[in-house]
Amino acid sequence: MWIKYIPYEEAEGRLLQLYDRVKGPNGNIDNLILAHSLRPHTAEGHMTLYKNVLHHPRNKISTWFLEAMGVYVSMLNGCDYCIDHHFTGMKRLIKDDTRSAAIYAALSSSKWENVFDDKEIAALEHVRKLTETPAKLTPSDIRALRDSGWDDGEILEINQLASYFNYANRTAIGLGVTTQGDILGLSPNDTENIDDWHHR
Repeated sequence: MWIKYIPYEEAEGRLLQLYDRVKGPNGNIDNLILAHSLRPHTAEGHMTLYKNVLHHPRNKISTWFLEAMGVYVSMLNGCDYCIDHHFTGMKRLIKDDTRSAAIYAALSSSKWENVFDDKEIAALEHVRKLTETPAKLTPSDIRALRDSGWDDGEILEINQLASYFNYANRTAIGLGVTTQGDILGLSPNDTENIDDWHHR
């Protein structure tokens, strides 16, 4: 990491409280959260957004596909940190190594036809445009999602997913965050409790 950070063992006050909310096995704190340690309020904002975008009980889109879209956005941005973490998380949810490998290959080549259905492809095309050329989006892009079977609430989920990952990618890339020492693929899986951020 390219800036100073406060490790768990040295954390106090509000930062320690936040670390205790997100820690994984053996007190492990993901490096992306450690990167926020000099400004704990941004760590809290990051985790709140992350939990609500990816692991909220009222999300309608399957978590595995949210993770897949996040991996794709991260590939477009060249964020190895988020690719490694979220592909591992997606793979854990799918529980099928062959299918997961096919998804990874399809995302990395943008050749989706043999892996994703038409509805999913429309979402992937949308997050690509939102990531690479956001100023070129028009109402017709939203109509294309509707025509593919997504309702407006799900379109909002797609929008927030892409927006979150662009934020997380730029945080990781811009601060030199790596996965060294991280435990890959953990997430706050208790979707029934939006306040539970523990990584399991």
